[in-house]
Amino acid sequence: MNDANTVWDNPAEIIRKRQPENPVMVFAPSVLAGLAKRFIEGFPGLVTYAVKSNPDEQVIQTLLDAGITGFDVASPVEIDLIGRMAPGAARHYHNPVRSRAEIAHAVQAGIVAWSVDSQSELDKLFEQVPPENCEISPRFTLPVTGAIYDFGSKFGATTERAAEYLHQVSAKGYIPSLTFHPGTQCTDPGAWETYIRTAYDICDSAGVSARRLNVGGGFPSHRVRGVEPELEAIFALIERVTTEVFGASRPDLVCEPGRGLCADAFSLIARVKAVRDGTHVFLNDGVYGGLSELPVVGNLDRLEVLSPEGVPRGGDVSGRVIFGPTCDSVDRLPGELMLPDDTAEGDYVVFHGAGAYSVVTNTRFNGFGALERETARALS
Repeated sequence: MNDANTVWDNPAEIIRKRQPENPVMVFAPSVLAGLAKRFIEGFPGLVTYAVKSNPDEQVIQTLLDAGITGFDVASPVEIDLIGRMAPGAARHYHNPVRSRAEIAHAVQAGIVAWSVDSQSELDKLFEQVPPENCEISPRFTLPVTGAIYDFGSKFGATTERAAEYLHQVSAKGYIPSLTFHPGTQCTDPGAWETYIRTAYDICDSAGVSARRLNVGGGFPSHRVRGVEPELEAIFALIERVTTEVFGASRPDLVCEPGRGLCADAFSLIARVKAVRDGTHVFLNDGVYGGLSELPVVGNLDRLEVLSPEGVPRGGDVSGRVIFGPTCDSVDRLPGELMLPDDTAEGDYVVFHGAGAYSVVTNTRFNGFGALERETARALS
């Protein structure tokens, strides 16, 4: 059950030293900095971090120190957070549906990059946002492939409507750009190729050259043991296809990774509260806490089990039903997790790659979810 790619030198030390009764989220800044460097050096354009995935100020500061200069902000709170911590950073307001009060707040804050996916929302931007040096990016969607979660079910216009919006944006004097999102945890580079080729068709139909093309998030994190994301292959494909398709009218590229940047820099330590009659395993964290997204995106496969003395459990493994601590039957991880047969009450289950959409979605329902924090060194 051991995974060599842990985020600290020795997880047993934390367990032996703290014997934590509450779940602990362990952050390795050097891992996050390394991922930021990988994106900055590999992606052929501007890298903007999707703040919603983990808005912790230590995360933001680590990314700034690593050279990240842009942020995808999806709310007034995120706009103000980045405005305070990084006044000179680019802020892209790419939540395509906003109230008029939110638009006014963003204009006052100096936001000049927006996305949109409907005529009604585009009309609101035309009413409230001055066109000078301001970019509006119609967001389009296609049938999802290679992803575990389809953003197109909520956001994104058809290609025909995106072309109409792009034409209007250009005619009104705004900087015309395009954006898309291939879907969460997208491991198929071909998804980006299809979207990029479609972006060219949209520009051609609108008779407009897009200034920038935002290829979204969707960059995968390391969720499965032994199968690391091939980010460089995705970067290379994006560069090759954009140049091939657009030629001399090639737009500048932007990406907005969230999970792909922050997830692998964190691990969650949860304690086994009980092993009910040798079968069901109850943890002190679950779907109302740091594991809230697992019923939607699937279990984290990169885990290990250690005794209270920090000794790894080993030997045969079998599928176990995993419940969280609350008095609610919904508080259950999907399917089964493979755990050592000698897993016992008081042991610790370590979920590696738990940094995305975890801390921010902790509800504290039923009085549980008091998440502790630890900062650790990465393996050299």
